[in-house]
Amino acid sequence: MNSRRALGFALLVVGVLVLAFGLNATDSVSDTVKEGLTGRYTDRTMLYIVGGSALAALGAGLALFGGGRAHTV
Repeated sequence: MNSRRALGFALLVVGVLVLAFGLNATDSVSDTVKEGLTGRYTDRTMLYIVGGSALAALGAGLALFGGGRAHTV
């Protein structure tokens, strides 16, 4: 396994953890109240959800397609 794929798997794991943390934060009292009043989650919760999704997508892309071909000289 090359370093790009290893980095991809690491980013995938971190992204899923951050996403799970953000989804768990949506059940907090402050987010529930803010969503009830404004229809939106707090900025921090949205950052966790969007950032975790982006990291997971980037990690999955690197893990699946980051192998490339070995260069021979």
